[in-house]
Amino acid sequence: MTGFVELADRVYALRYPVLDVTVALVVGDGSALVVDTLSTAVQAAELGDAIRAVTPKPLTIVNTHHHFDHCFGNATLAEAGTQVWAHEYAAAHLRDEGDKWQREWYEEYRDTEPELAQGLAQARILAPDRVVHQAASLDLGGRRVLLRHFGRGHTDGDLLVWVPDVDVLVAGDLVEESGPPDFGDGYPLEWPETLAALAHELTPAALVLPGHGAPVDRAFVQAQHGRLTELDWLIRDGHADGAPLAAVAARSPFGAGPSLVAVKRGYAELSGRT
Repeated sequence: MTGFVELADRVYALRYPVLDVTVALVVGDGSALVVDTLSTAVQAAELGDAIRAVTPKPLTIVNTHHHFDHCFGNATLAEAGTQVWAHEYAAAHLRDEGDKWQREWYEEYRDTEPELAQGLAQARILAPDRVVHQAASLDLGGRRVLLRHFGRGHTDGDLLVWVPDVDVLVAGDLVEESGPPDFGDGYPLEWPETLAALAHELTPAALVLPGHGAPVDRAFVQAQHGRLTELDWLIRDGHADGAPLAAVAARSPFGAGPSLVAVKRGYAELSGRT
């Protein structure tokens, strides 16, 4: 695994090769903040070594959402007294439904990526013990970090991490660079509005770290918002016209395959089935 790369003053990023997950590390005068903890105990142990190559300071953990590749390493990285933060819905998913999610993800990857699946099955789920409703502020010792929730998008509990003194935003999977957005637990009719609220807060010089892939800028976020809005209206128009799911997905700017589940979820919401 490669180490962290410094992108701004004491703000680092690491791209883990399995699923191309982007992990962020923010270092203050008194402590450090790691955003997301990867998928398994083995991955998290490697991540811990990479963190300690940068700083020995005590850690606070933030999970951008409840999906395994962003939080199943919590138990490995957390020490006694380590705070683990997430949006209240993400924390509830892990606390109340963690075993269910763990079984489902094991089944999903068992045949295609058996090593990852085995690691998921063996992971000890540590649910966050500090929750955010809309906003919170963390003090890393002379350095303030903001946690923000703008609404539903990739999941119902997407949390943003803002480092205002260097204009860096860690966006989690609300923004994707290395692939299309994942709609498996998403809200395709709300995601555009959530991303618009995010983009509105960005300055032209802001650096945005996506959940997967390389850093991007405000223009990239605005472009992704445009494509999500296009898909939103395709779903609404298709539902009103009674169009087949596959026909609507085929017209999506993200491609038919990634978008079929978005159309299914959008149709269900418009039909009052969610």
